[in-house]
Amino acid sequence: MNGLLLVPVVGPLLVAGVLLALPGRTPVHRAAAFVTMAVVLVTGGALLVDTGGGGVPVLRVGGWPAPVAIGLAADALSALLVTVTALVVLCCLVSAAGSGDDRRPYFLPLVLVLSAGASGAFLTTDLFNLFVLIEVMLVPSYVLLSLAGGAGRGGAGRVYVATNLLASTLLLAGVALVYATTGVVGLGDLAGAARDEPGVAVAVGVVLLALGVKSALVPLHDWLPRVYPVASPVVVALFSGLLTKVGLYAVIRIYAVVYGGDPAYHWLLGAVALLSMVVGVLGAVGENSMRRILTFHMVSQIGYVLLGLALFTAAGLAAAVYYLAQYILVKAALFLCAAAVRAGRGTDQLDGSGGLAGQRPALAVAIAGAALSLAGLPPFSGFLAKFLLLRAAAETGAWLAMTVAVLVSLVTLLSMLKIWSALFAGDPPASSGVAKRIGPSLVGAPLALAGLSLAAGVAAPPLLAVADTAAAGLRDPAGYVRAVTGR
Repeated sequence: MNGLLLVPVVGPLLVAGVLLALPGRTPVHRAAAFVTMAVVLVTGGALLVDTGGGGVPVLRVGGWPAPVAIGLAADALSALLVTVTALVVLCCLVSAAGSGDDRRPYFLPLVLVLSAGASGAFLTTDLFNLFVLIEVMLVPSYVLLSLAGGAGRGGAGRVYVATNLLASTLLLAGVALVYATTGVVGLGDLAGAARDEPGVAVAVGVVLLALGVKSALVPLHDWLPRVYPVASPVVVALFSGLLTKVGLYAVIRIYAVVYGGDPAYHWLLGAVALLSMVVGVLGAVGENSMRRILTFHMVSQIGYVLLGLALFTAAGLAAAVYYLAQYILVKAALFLCAAAVRAGRGTDQLDGSGGLAGQRPALAVAIAGAALSLAGLPPFSGFLAKFLLLRAAAETGAWLAMTVAVLVSLVTLLSMLKIWSALFAGDPPASSGVAKRIGPSLVGAPLALAGLSLAAGVAAPPLLAVADTAAAGLRDPAGYVRAVTGR
C-alpha cells in the first residue's frame, strides 16, 4: 500500500513527459490525461481507506533512512485532498475538451505536471521538498496563464510571476532559517519546536508568511484578483482547486505539527480569517464579471477555513477540513459554469444579457446549486460546513466570529443573486443563438460537481468521518510524527 504514495506524483510526471514527445495529437493527449487522473483518483480513494482508522502510510523513496530519504506520507487530511483535487482536475479536463482549451499546445501535459506538484505537496514530509513541489506546481501555472489567458494576460502574468517568485524566495529563505536554527527540515523532527523555542517560531513564521502570500490571505491577497480573472475560466478552476489550497494546507499542517497549535497565535489566525472573509466578500460586491466576483469569493471563503484552524478545537478543525474539501468542489463548479457562460456568450460580463436559465436549464441548475452551497444554504454541503463552523465557534464563545461569518454569508448570497439576475434570469438577447455552442461537456462537469456538493450535504457521514479523523490527527499529531520519523 505504501507504494501507492508515488502514484499521484510520479504517474502524472511520467505521462506528461511522454505527451511532450507527442505534440499535436490532441485525442491521444486527452485519453492519456483522463486515464492518468482517473488512476490518481482511485489511488486517492485507496489512501482514504487506508488512513480511515488514523493510519499514516509512509514511503521513503529509495529505501534510505529518515531524514536522508525523500519522504512521502498520507494521513486522512492529505489523502482527502489528493482525492478531491484529482476529481476537480478530471472535471476540468472534461470542460477543457468542451471549451477547446486542451487543443492549445502542451496544455494537457502542463495540467498533469500541475497535478503532480500539488499531490506531492500534500504528501511530502519535509519543508524543503514542500518548496520544491510547490515550484513544480507553479512552473506550469505560469505557462497555462499565458497560453489560455485573455486580454491583459501580459500584465497579469508579470504580477503573477513576480509575486510568486518573491514568495518562493521568501519560502526558501524561511526553510534555510529553519535549517540554520535546528539542523533539520523534516516536519516530524520539528514537531513542537516552534512552540518551545522562540527562534524556531520566528524562522517557521517566515515560511508561513510566504505560504500566506501563496494562499492569498488578507492582507497578502492583492495579486489574486489582478491575475485570476484574466485567465481562462477552466484554468482558473484548476488554479482555485490546487494552487491556493496547497498553500492553505501547508499552513494548517505546519501550525498543527511545528507550532503544536500554540494558543498564543490563535488571535492572529482569527484576525486574518475575519479580515479575509470581510475584505473578500466586499470586493466581490463591486465587481461586474462572473470571474472577478468568484475570485474575490476565493479570498473570503479561505477565511472560513482559517477560522476553524484559529479555533483549534476538535470541532473547529473537523469543520475546517470538511469546509475545505467541499469548498474546492463548489468553487471549481462555479468557475466551470463561468467557462460555459463564456463559451455561450463570448463573455462573462454582467451586462444584462440574461436568459441562460431558459436556454440551458441544466447549466442553471449547476450554478444555482453551487451558488447556494457557497452562500451556505441547505441542503447543500456549504450549509453544513458553515453550521459546523458556527457551532464550533459558539462552543468557544467566539461570538464576533459567528456574527461576521453569518453576515458574510448573507452578502455572498447577494452577489450570487447578482450573477443569476444578470446572466440567467429574464429574456435572452436577440443574438443569443450563440448560446447553442455550450456543449454537453461544458455543462456536465459543473453539474456533476454541484451534485457532489448536494450529496456531501445530504449524505454527509462518510465525509464527516474523514474530517473527524483528520482533525484528531491535527490536534494530536503524535501518530503522524512517529510514522514520518520512524521513531
